[in-house]
Amino acid sequence: MSKNSNLLDVQLFKRLLGYVLVYRTTFIFVAIAAILISIFSTLTPYLIKIAVDDYLSLGRYDDFIYVICFMLLNLVLTVIFMFLFSYYANLLGQNVVYDLRVKLFRHILDFKMAYFDKSSVGRLVTRAVNDMETIASIFSQGLFMIVADLLQMLLVIIVMLVLSWKLSMTIFLVLPFILFATRKFQKSMKVAFNEVRSEVANLNSFVQERLTGMKIVQLFNREEIEYENFEKINEKHKKAWLKTVWYNSIFFPIAELSTSITVGLIVWFGGMNVILEDTEITLGIIFLFIQLSQMLFRPLRQIADKFNTLQMGMVAANRVFKIIDTDSKIPNKGKLSADSLKGNIEFKNIGFSYVKGEDVLKDISFHVKSGEKVAIVGATGSGKTTIVNLLTRFYDTQQGSIEIDKMDIKEIDIFSLRSKIALVLQDVFLFADSLLNNITLWNKTISFDDVISAAKKMGIHDFIMSLPNGYNYNVKERGVMLSQGQRQLISFLRAYLKNPSVLILDEATSSIDSNSEELIQSAILKITENKTSIIIAHRLSTILNSDKILVMDKGVLVESGSHKELIKKENGYYKNLYEIQFKKSESILAQPLS
Repeated sequence: MSKNSNLLDVQLFKRLLGYVLVYRTTFIFVAIAAILISIFSTLTPYLIKIAVDDYLSLGRYDDFIYVICFMLLNLVLTVIFMFLFSYYANLLGQNVVYDLRVKLFRHILDFKMAYFDKSSVGRLVTRAVNDMETIASIFSQGLFMIVADLLQMLLVIIVMLVLSWKLSMTIFLVLPFILFATRKFQKSMKVAFNEVRSEVANLNSFVQERLTGMKIVQLFNREEIEYENFEKINEKHKKAWLKTVWYNSIFFPIAELSTSITVGLIVWFGGMNVILEDTEITLGIIFLFIQLSQMLFRPLRQIADKFNTLQMGMVAANRVFKIIDTDSKIPNKGKLSADSLKGNIEFKNIGFSYVKGEDVLKDISFHVKSGEKVAIVGATGSGKTTIVNLLTRFYDTQQGSIEIDKMDIKEIDIFSLRSKIALVLQDVFLFADSLLNNITLWNKTISFDDVISAAKKMGIHDFIMSLPNGYNYNVKERGVMLSQGQRQLISFLRAYLKNPSVLILDEATSSIDSNSEELIQSAILKITENKTSIIIAHRLSTILNSDKILVMDKGVLVESGSHKELIKKENGYYKNLYEIQFKKSESILAQPLS
């Protein structure tokens, strides 16, 4: 921890309290309930003192019933306000966390792709779920409980000093030792809980990645290796938690021993004074001080425990606020609308790199006319997908400019721009929901009839209706209930219903099965009709039908032209690529089935 950690805690408290003040009425009620609980709790042992000294010792048994009734009333009020305090403190905590979680998720939704390239999904999930619940405990089990305990301790000390300063000094002799032990405990636990939260994030990240990539784990026989790696991470997680257990195991027995010693001193010192007939100390006061000492030391022990909860919450809040404070958005300063976009695209001297000094695109310039179908080909890593990422503003250009219909895309509102661009990827992502919701993406302006009509036009309605429950078929997580080709067809339908001005197919046909190929080729023809289309593909038929082919090599646009033009170039890059890759594909396709 840094030297300024205490100051940081104060700043975090102030920031969290800003979310609390939205629910000012609930906050005030909880504070009042805490004060009343402190008063009622302290009143109970004082009533016992009155019962012993003023009634039982004097033999006033007839009026004793009134003290019992008053004690019963005090008990009922204590229970009622404890219930209200607990309920509304938790309610306040959940309201604050709800607002924080919404703000965090809203913020994450606007992050640019570069942030996700460098951030673990498991860690982000930990921040949005686990850490949020830990923050809620600040209010339900931490902050307000500590305040209530401090109020009770203050009231107890005042009552002690008023009734007997001699017995009070007996208790206060042990108090510094308890305070010292508590402070040392708090410091140690703060460090330990930082380590715990870090290991929890590591564990979540590891498990999330291995579950997502389970096919790779099993295909490459890495079960034992990953099991051993998990054991190591889990061991670190266990050791982090055992540190907190160790500190608790030391502190609480010491606190309990100190309490017992204090009770012994009260009985010894008070009893001696009763025997010596000291009128200041009575039998009732001894009973009262024994209970008050418990009420003083018990909150101290609980405060240490609740301070742990508070520390965990503060660590979690610090992690969450770090994400909220992260400025990783694509600037959206554009004021122009893309509603009437025609799709004339022009790249002007584009230079780009994901890592400084490692250029991915080098001085790229080309023009795509409205309604034109352009294919981009090249070896892996040549910059094909980067062109798509820049056009959709997943990343921003570092050199040059991109224009659509003579407008710089940075001057177009980013949401308006993306509403006119449809992107179909090789790895289709489907949510664990119905086919219908995956097609419309919960867009209420797209009716069920629109979906059916579009599916019929693209020739995939029959395929959908062949599934159990048709359009209401649940595809499960990432669409695992469908084949790659079926998922691809759904992504085409999703893009078609968006009615974009610009359509991008990024390796969208590279891994389809032969049964789906005919449907997909038909879908491509339908979806690209009268639309500006940019196609990154290896399929021969898709490239041959393009109006223009852009050939990329190591971030440089080396050739441009139609298939017929490029194939005539002696020793041309495209011609070599065609002869090596595409002719081989043609010969395979031309072979008769045995």
